[in-house]
Amino acid sequence: MRRLMLATVGFLAALAAPAFAAEPVADVPMTAPGFDWTGYYAGLQGGYGWGSSDISGTEGEPFAASPDLDGGFVGGHVAGLWQFDQAVLGAEAELNYSSAKGAEELGAGNLLGTDVKWFGSINAKAGYAMDRFLIYGIGGVAFAGIETSQDAGTSFDNTRTSIGWTVGAGIDYALTDRFVVAAQYRYYDFSKEHFDAPDDFLDRDQNVKLNTVGINLSYKF
Repeated sequence: MRRLMLATVGFLAALAAPAFAAEPVADVPMTAPGFDWTGYYAGLQGGYGWGSSDISGTEGEPFAASPDLDGGFVGGHVAGLWQFDQAVLGAEAELNYSSAKGAEELGAGNLLGTDVKWFGSINAKAGYAMDRFLIYGIGGVAFAGIETSQDAGTSFDNTRTSIGWTVGAGIDYALTDRFVVAAQYRYYDFSKEHFDAPDDFLDRDQNVKLNTVGINLSYKF
């Protein structure tokens, strides 16, 4: 009986061998290509900013104050990106309307204020793409319209354009082939700016530093 069973198995295997040999090998499907980050972008951003303003008198009796700043911002941006394998390089420019401001009392009835009316930057951007996710760093030249003010019975205000630098990081996610949403952190240092005050007040230097967190929405062309 054992010999009969072995002979039967051998016979069936011999019959099946040509069928298996003739069956075509199925192709392993290739991974679908990832999102292509190469392109031009335009969009809007908004968020919250906080920081400080270091103010120091430059004539007469010296004084110093550092009012804390905070407020929202909203603006627009344009960018161009080029992808090389998983590396992404590009440039981005932004411009924002700002309500970040603050004040500090130097003495009784003597209030020093700083108001960041607008700010923007021109940047280089470099990141690492993982399909629809892009983790990146960003940095460049920053500029802002910054007002200094003082109210001590009489008052004055003066606005200058300050130029400095910025650096930050963020993560982009492609919602569709056209729309990209991003979360971003930025640090801005607008450098020291000198302000000439009218006769009733002292001239001053002012250095504004600002942190921001925001959400960007971009359209890819």
